[in-house]
Amino acid sequence: MTADDKEIARKITAYLDQGAGELRSGTAYRLQKARAAALARLSEPRRAAELTLAGAGVGSGGQLGEHRPFYAQVRFWVGVALIAVAGFGWQQWRAYQQVDQQIREAEEIDAQLLASDLPFDAYLDRGFQVWLRTGAPR
Repeated sequence: MTADDKEIARKITAYLDQGAGELRSGTAYRLQKARAAALARLSEPRRAAELTLAGAGVGSGGQLGEHRPFYAQVRFWVGVALIAVAGFGWQQWRAYQQVDQQIREAEEIDAQLLASDLPFDAYLDRGFQVWLRTGAPR
């Protein structure tokens, strides 16, 4: 404590003593009892249950079963929303990949058809399709 702090503390103590001197004796006695009770509670050791919980399931007021503060709820729901958006994005990306794969396969088949020596009408002939399924050399 610096000298200025000590001076301020001395002035506050003098004002408090002056105010306490003007109190009735019954009021002063009740204040003295309240102060003694507060000091006794301060010196009591903490229970083990309070230490082991260490805030688990305890709300902002320190009581079990209380609701979490609003900002904690918002953080929870923002996290849930981010996970949902990420899952939806992943599903959409996979669907795009599958469609893209199907398009590539169709392009490859079209390219093979156009590059073959058979005329296009042969592929439309039902007899040729039956021959491909049954008698075509593999």
